[in-house]
Order: sequence, then C-alpha cells, then structure tokens
Amino acid sequence: METQAKLRILADSAKYDASCASSGSRRSGTKDGIGHSDGTGICHSYTPDGRCVSLLKILLTNYCVYDCLFCVNRVTSDVPRARFTPEEVVRLTLEFYKRNYIEGLFLSSGIIQSPDYTMEQLVAVARSLREEHKFNGYIHLKAIPGASSELLLAAGRYADRLSANIELPTPEDLAKLAPEKKSTLIDETMTKISSNVVAAKEEHKVLKSAPAFAPAGQSTQFVVGATSTLDGTILRRASSLYKHHKLRRIYYSGFSPFQNADARLPIAAPPLLREHRLYQADWLMRYYGFEAEQIVDADQNLDLQRDPKLAWALRNRLHFPVDVNKGTREQLLRIPGIGYRSVQRILSIRKYHLLSLADLKKLNVIVSRAKPFVVTTDHTPGASIDRLDLSERIPTPPKQLLLFDSQQSAIGGEL
Repeated sequence: METQAKLRILADSAKYDASCASSGSRRSGTKDGIGHSDGTGICHSYTPDGRCVSLLKILLTNYCVYDCLFCVNRVTSDVPRARFTPEEVVRLTLEFYKRNYIEGLFLSSGIIQSPDYTMEQLVAVARSLREEHKFNGYIHLKAIPGASSELLLAAGRYADRLSANIELPTPEDLAKLAPEKKSTLIDETMTKISSNVVAAKEEHKVLKSAPAFAPAGQSTQFVVGATSTLDGTILRRASSLYKHHKLRRIYYSGFSPFQNADARLPIAAPPLLREHRLYQADWLMRYYGFEAEQIVDADQNLDLQRDPKLAWALRNRLHFPVDVNKGTREQLLRIPGIGYRSVQRILSIRKYHLLSLADLKKLNVIVSRAKPFVVTTDHTPGASIDRLDLSERIPTPPKQLLLFDSQQSAIGGEL
C-alpha cells in the first residue's frame, strides 16, 4: 500500500483520540538539530464534531488484537486496515515538519502481537527522531497498558508527553464493552509513568544534566456516552486520577456511533453539550476547589442548561451574596462570572482601594452573571430573589457555532 493511502486510513483512525494537546513542554532548537517545540502545535486533524486538534496525529497501525466494542478499530471490525513501519512515520514527520505543516507528532497505535511489541515500535519512532535526526519538536506517545517498565522508561526519555487511556470510567464498563482490558493494568501503567516523572524531577534537582522524563506529564481520556454511567461517577473517577497520578489533563470524548456496531452500544451520540459540561466541571475541580460531589445535581448528572458553576450557585443561595472586598479567595472562586485569574486580581487590588461594579468589569469579570451574587461599594443584590426567578434573570452566554455544522451549537463563557 502506498504511503499516501496508509496516511489517509491511519490519520482518520486516530481522530477519535482527543488527548493530543501540545502544551506543557518546551524544547529549544540546536545548531545541529531540526525543529523546536514552543508548547503549541499546528492543527491539521479534526474530530467528528469539528474540533481542530494539533500535531501530525496518526496511528502506527489500526490493526488490533483487542475486541473493544466501542472502538471502530476492534479486531472484528471490517474497516480498511493499514500499518506504518517506524521508518515511514519518521520520514512523514520530518517531511511534514520541513514543509511547515506541523510542529510535532502524536503517535498512537492498535495493539499488535503484544503490548511490549507495540510499545517497542512506538519507542523506535521516537528514538530515531531524537537520536538519529536530532528532532526537537514535540512528541506525544501513547503508553500501552501492560508494556514493561523498561519500555515505558525509554518512551518517557524521548517523548514530551505520555498518555495511557482509561477509556471507560468504571471496571464494570470495561468488563461490559472491553473485557480484554483491565482497569488495574491501566492504573499500574499510569502509576509507573507518574513515578518516573517524580523521580526524574528529583534527580534533576541534584544533577542538572539528568535526563528528563515526559516533561509535559501524562494525560488520559474517557469515552463518554458509550455506557449509562452517570456524570458524577465520571467526575469522581477523574478526581481520583488527578490525585493519585498527577495528570496534566483528562480528555472527555463523546462516543461516536459507527456502522454495524454491537447492539449493546447506543445508536445515538451523547449531546455535545454534555462533553462541554464535563470539561467545565473538570476545570472547576482543578482550579476552583470544587469536589466532584458538589458539581453534579441530585440525579448525579450535570445540568445541560446551565454551566456547572452557575448551577451550583443556584443550588446554594445561602452562600451568597459575597462581598468582593471582604470575601476569602475560596468564596470568590465560587461566584459565577469570576474566573480564577480575576480572583487573583481582586485580592491584589482591594488592598489599595475598594471595588465597585465598574472595577470588576475592568478586571474582565462577567458582571451580568456575577451581579446577583456579589456585594460591591455601589451594589447590593435584592435579598428576596428566589432561585427560579434568579435563574431566569441571568443571561445565557452567546452560542458558538461548531466549525462544520451551523445547526448545532455549544455554550461557552467564563466560569
């Protein structure tokens, strides 16, 4: 098969993996090398819902020995198959880079022969790029659960980021749709990566020339909507992963139905807005001090009509209003319309003068959303506004059209 035909198949097969951001790593160019990484990438691949993702994003192969029902590349699927050699991936990466199409590589793969064999192939690509071609661009490798500690260590020495996808949020989900995969094995792989990241940082404190290990850390991905698992369960699992494995990011990818799928899979994709709400909730856990249990509604799902921070505020009216000139950092972070950077600015400025609504606007606070929940020098909200009335008065953020579908929309806006 010609390289162009392989590329068409294996780039398309890679579009379901959203965990390919290139942030968090910086590599400088060298006089005898090629390329550099400044933490950003050129986007040339698109997910089914129109989101643009960065890097040359391909699979080494879409052959796979596993039969995960939610995966279009499972062993029983009838999709066209292709396989690159490590040398072909290296050549493609360099040629695309020299033409200024990309700034790095995201390389994943189906499992062929065994986890160790597949990981060896991925490491061979990264080793060739780094050692033989002195490539300093960004490299993100998929860590294969079950691969040996030695191979994972080698992968982290060459790659900027590693990711072992958790795939489904609970062991029960995996047993139902991917019985050959074990959550304990995935957790063990993630533990090895996080331990190596910590060890490399400690070694660097003692010896500055010590080699780095996955300097951009590790990430993972949940497939959302392939099972009936509730948002609360997903967020609790995410919180646990952040705590125990120090992940940089967790990605939430809505299940994409495909032809001739197993009857146990849903026939319709979950609402795109659900994926968006999960990202907002994830942000609240990482930067705003929220616990997973606080974010979801009584039914353990996220409110699709309101962003999770506003939904929490409406459920907890007794915590408001908050005086922005006296409230603690934790109290300010809970106010809708005030981002965590704005909170830092408020805490700094109020040392010198008291803040009004006009001052908040200058600090990029969305005053129309924050106004019912704050007290300033020139504003005190009415105490008699009930929850229902308040929810109707708060403006909805403008809708943002998707890239390829003007009939669908996702709600954006600062939390």
